[in-house]
Amino acid sequence: METLQSYVNSQWRHGDGEWEDVLNPSTEEVLARTSTRGIDMDAVLHHARSVGGHTIRNMTFAERGEMLKAVAQLIHQNREELIHLAMINAGNTRSDAKFDIDGASGTLAYYSSLGKKIGNIRYLVDGEDEQLGRDARFFGRHILTPLRGAVIAVNAYNFPAWGFAEKAAAAWLAGMPVVVKPAVSTALVAAKLIRLVVEAKIVPDGALSFIAGPPGTLVDHIKTQDVLAFTGSFRTGSMLRNSASITEHNVRVNMEADSINAAVLDPQTDLDSETYTVFINDVFRDMTQKTGQKCTAIRRVFVPDSLVEVVVEDLVARLKTVVVGNPLADGVTMGPLVSQDQRDRVLRGVAVLQRHARTAFGNLTSRDRIGSPPGRGYFVDPILLVATTPIQTSEIHHLEVFGPVATVIPYSGNAEHVANDVAQSAGGLVVSVYSDDRRFIEEFVLNAAPYHGRIYIGNSKVADVSLGPGAVPPQLIHGGPGRAGGGEELGGVRGLHHFMQRTAIQGYRPLLEKCFSGE
Repeated sequence: METLQSYVNSQWRHGDGEWEDVLNPSTEEVLARTSTRGIDMDAVLHHARSVGGHTIRNMTFAERGEMLKAVAQLIHQNREELIHLAMINAGNTRSDAKFDIDGASGTLAYYSSLGKKIGNIRYLVDGEDEQLGRDARFFGRHILTPLRGAVIAVNAYNFPAWGFAEKAAAAWLAGMPVVVKPAVSTALVAAKLIRLVVEAKIVPDGALSFIAGPPGTLVDHIKTQDVLAFTGSFRTGSMLRNSASITEHNVRVNMEADSINAAVLDPQTDLDSETYTVFINDVFRDMTQKTGQKCTAIRRVFVPDSLVEVVVEDLVARLKTVVVGNPLADGVTMGPLVSQDQRDRVLRGVAVLQRHARTAFGNLTSRDRIGSPPGRGYFVDPILLVATTPIQTSEIHHLEVFGPVATVIPYSGNAEHVANDVAQSAGGLVVSVYSDDRRFIEEFVLNAAPYHGRIYIGNSKVADVSLGPGAVPPQLIHGGPGRAGGGEELGGVRGLHHFMQRTAIQGYRPLLEKCFSGE
């Protein structure tokens, strides 16, 4: 059995006890153990700030971009090994594992191209220049420079590779060192990825640290110039955001949390159209990809009253094709949930939703699965529900069941009304609308936009090129208001701003243009 090590103070070390097991969720076999007991978290952050921060800040954007390019290529070169680890440690099918690993390398490659585009400078000019007063000699502009702390990147279990990359890519390109804290349950993938990067000597000394286990007192030592970048539950994120060190030092927190995402079908959609096919495909994919363990997965499916019966029938037909089991076994198309605790949470959540909905598909009774020992593995069927109570009061809008579960919700067909119904979840990462009607799309988008970080429009025009609402493109922001955390990741150059300080510079115009031209 492997003992996972942390990479801190530019050296590998393991903890001194209080071990936590890392399991194969298909078989419940112990794959590794990990501990952070005895690791001085204050020293970890000091080393990152003083050693890694100094070096990476003095690199230009172009140089940092070359570093990101090398990390992206390294991940791609070791793609097969990382995919295999994701299959045994995260319960991913091969397709799901590729989604995570390729998402990581693709995000790093995109930010690498941004570094090359920005060029051989170490700061950014932000916005338009301003003349201050009547005399054109007195002049002002804003610049962005990297913060002098470290980025503490706390990642969720569902995307151990992509979650790391979307934080590290923007933070490194901005000029900050990164301390990576993955979820313990899927730490095997993250640990291998970090070891590959360290051994390749791609990243400057101190610019990458790795905590392979519980965070211990890590958050207690965060200071003013640090950034906490968190992905996980709203409850955990709120607890971290309100910790004494964060509030005392007014630390930046970029949080991505729960999201009860929705899909909306236009009542005028032709059931023989590509738009309808895209809708069914996207809902089915989001229910089953990563066993529904995606922050962007569709949880609520708003369908016009007149189309509920046919939509449910078509989704059930697709769900009947799903083969649940050990991803290493032939023919399996959906793996287990990540842990016993997660399976219990999903089953409890479905029981709550069933107070407001009938079950159209799925069996909550545990059964033996392909490729796993009898009685072993954290498996569930995909569960499709149909709302039966008034949606204005339903817990369907407030309870995220983080698994292969979705609820069909009938609605009247009015774009503004359904946008208001969608907004009852109090903030989301993404909402998708499926329509070929410009007026319906415009009305829905303008009413839904204040409550969401991203809106995906699915129709026949993008049927053959879109990856669906569940894929997060690095060119666009990823985050959302309210219960979705109130943060933003990625978004091209916007993603760098979280790790940089915007400062107004005032003075003699020729001097500012010479010193801070951004060229």
